[in-house]
Amino acid sequence: MSSPDQPILTVYGAAWCPHCKRVKNFLSAHRVVYDRIDIDEHPEAIDKVKELQNGGQIIPTVVYRDGTFEVNPSDEELARRIGLDVEADRSAYDLVIVGGGPAGLAAAIYAAREGIDAIVVDASALGGQAGISDRIDNYPGFPDGISGAELTERFVAQAERYGVELLSAVSVSSVEPDHGDLVTTLASGQKLTSHAVIVATGSTYRRLDVPGETELIGAGVHFCATCDGPFYKGADEVVVIGGGNSALEEGLHLSEFADHVRVLSHSDLSASPLLQERVRSDPQFVIDTGVDIIELEGEKGRFAAVVTRDRATGATHRYPAAAAFVFIGLKPNNAFLSQSVTRDAAGFLLTSATMETSVPGLFAAGDVRSGSTKQLGSAVGDGSPLCSWPAATSRSITTKR
Repeated sequence: MSSPDQPILTVYGAAWCPHCKRVKNFLSAHRVVYDRIDIDEHPEAIDKVKELQNGGQIIPTVVYRDGTFEVNPSDEELARRIGLDVEADRSAYDLVIVGGGPAGLAAAIYAAREGIDAIVVDASALGGQAGISDRIDNYPGFPDGISGAELTERFVAQAERYGVELLSAVSVSSVEPDHGDLVTTLASGQKLTSHAVIVATGSTYRRLDVPGETELIGAGVHFCATCDGPFYKGADEVVVIGGGNSALEEGLHLSEFADHVRVLSHSDLSASPLLQERVRSDPQFVIDTGVDIIELEGEKGRFAAVVTRDRATGATHRYPAAAAFVFIGLKPNNAFLSQSVTRDAAGFLLTSATMETSVPGLFAAGDVRSGSTKQLGSAVGDGSPLCSWPAATSRSITTKR
């Protein structure tokens, strides 16, 4: 029998990688013994990562004792592989909050203060996208900025102080009405009955869905400049696909590493005038608008070029680059909800003035909600008053045990 102090897995990562921090925090929280190999401190480890991924270099790469590995595994996948028993304490609550990001945690804190018995269920790490952000500079009260991990730790600590049950690394399969209550079914099969449910599951980056994209993800095609930009330090050119605020902000971050950044957008830039002015005046940037991406071209298993078609002339162009970073919008994480829950044209949940969806007792907060600004402060604002409003509280006054 192996010693309990013997590492059961190895994590290849780097100090600047947000998802590496997430994996580290999850393993540490569950007292899992593991080896950590920093690819900056041990450059030869990059060759091992590329060998495992057939040329790809996504981190974190988690290698298990049996030799199998996973690339950027979710907390749910990690929990399954290391045999964690993830289950709610009870089967009935006043309120189930699906999603443990800023909106969900804020709602949990306010619920607890109102005497509402709540549980937070999150498929990944508590904190959401904010939790894996390297730096947050626009949240009030932190004039010098704060790391996403530290801010999340404070949210979690406050929720725990009020006795909120927090369940991470388990996803939700469905939420269905049941005789005036709602039943939330977890991926594990466990069912949680409650008077109300708040969906605060956020959103994820959209993909291009063009030839070459899936095969080249991690091998030159990326969705996070903070995570993967440092791989391209000294590169002649990288491509940013998209024309909104996120695309240009990430492009500015990439300009710290690559000599040139080419921005490709299917229409005119839609970013704020200030961002547009900053990018257009920077000699490191080249901007091409009015183009469709028709292929991400690879060579020997790695990204090589973006192929575009001019929307006006139909002419095709090939842009060689070291990498392509895709920022074309967000997709709401609400596939587990039935189609009876009304959505807008982009799939985000439509809500009333009290944040209630078309299903009685089912509320939405944060980035998953139609009309949200996709900002940390507004997500907290969404969750903060929700449990104080009569529409929510009236369904959450009797604790079932």
